[in-house]
Formats: sequence, structure tokens, C-alpha cells
Amino acid sequence: LAGIAVGTTAVATGFTTLVSASIKARGEMEQLEGGVNKIFGESAQKVMENASKAYKTAGISASQYMEQVTSFSARLIQATGGDTAKATEIANQAIIDMADNVNTYGSSMESVQNAYQGFAKANYTMLDNLKLGYGGTRSEMQRLLKDAQKLSGVKYDINHLDDIYQAIHVIQEDLKITGTTAKEAEQTLTGSIASLKASWSNFLSGTGDLSQVVESARNCRKKYLENHKRGYARNRKTN
Repeated sequence: LAGIAVGTTAVATGFTTLVSASIKARGEMEQLEGGVNKIFGESAQKVMENASKAYKTAGISASQYMEQVTSFSARLIQATGGDTAKATEIANQAIIDMADNVNTYGSSMESVQNAYQGFAKANYTMLDNLKLGYGGTRSEMQRLLKDAQKLSGVKYDINHLDDIYQAIHVIQEDLKITGTTAKEAEQTLTGSIASLKASWSNFLSGTGDLSQVVESARNCRKKYLENHKRGYARNRKTN
């Protein structure tokens, strides 16, 4: 009876903690959704759809995705002439590019985010944070745009934020950086753990369901077992 009482108390405590975390996460999400609705208008639903998939595409939760989007969206929409649909597409690409850059070079997400937010303010001093071979100056950003133009055949204007983000995408694509986050989520233990954490956050906030968590957990377990087998085989060969 004592054991049952302890177990029941533990379950009750865990459930209370879960509910409390869920209420907090949902409250934060409602605030973020309000901001996205106000900024993106008719395109807000698409932004939220992209956010719900970010646990796979960018290794971040929906709330982290929306926080990043709203940090530079006003300038981006202005650069696209008020075309919120186009801004939504470019913003999604930019966030995935950030994650790919971090996963490729091992940089901190904060440093890369700061660089992108700086570009929205015509501040290029943190361009070297991206480790793409360009220094942190306006002239170096112009050099990046010219290099991207040579690759894509498209002329990019430093005064247009959408052009800057798209040019960076072209350079990263040329360097084979694009898509690394999605691949890591599927193929590596570290990436699958990040995806699992993000899907759990989505579940708590109500932007994702339990099936996403289960899917991520299965993939995480699969990668763990694969790593364990490789380690066992390696040790056995060494011994």
C-alpha cells in the first residue's frame, strides 16, 4: 500500500507538472500566433504550417520558429512590396538556411540569428558569423551578392532584404550546406534528439500532436541502436 501511494503521488506530480508546462506553452503560443496574424495577415496560416513542420526541417519548435520569423518579418514584407506570400516563403527558407549553417559549421544558433537580424537593419558586421568566407562589412556583403549572381544569373540588390536572404541561400546551396538539418534529423542521433525535443515542445503548445512525438522518438531510438551496434562492432574489432 505504501508503494502504491508513492507511485500514485509520483504520477499525480508528473501529471500536474505536464499540465502546468502545457498551459504555459499554449499561452506563449497564443501570443506568438497573435503577432504572426497581425504581421502576415492572409499568409499567417502558411507561416503556422511551416512552423509546425520546423521540428523536422530546422530542428526547432513552432514557437522558436515564430519568434525568429517575427524578428525580421516587418522589414522582409516591406522589401517584397507588401507581398506577404513571398515574404512567408523567403522567411521559411531563411530559417532553414540558419539551421543548416549551424549544423554544418557548429556555430551557435544565436550568433547566426543575430547576423540575420542585423541584415534586416542594414548591419553587416556579423556576416562573418555565417562562416561562408565573407567578412563583416558592407563591401563583403556586396561581394557575396555578386558571387550569388554569378551562380544563379539573378541580380541581387543590397537594399532589399529578400535579395540578401536569397543570395545567402544560393551561396549555401553551392557549398552543399542546404538540407543538412533535415538529413541530420533522419540520419544522426544528435539530429533526431533535436527533432524529438522540438516535437515535444509542439505537443505541449498544441501546435503538434502526439504522433509527431512518437515518430521522432522511434527515429531517435533507431539511431541510438545503430550507433550502439557500430560502437560494439568497433570495440570488438579493436579487442
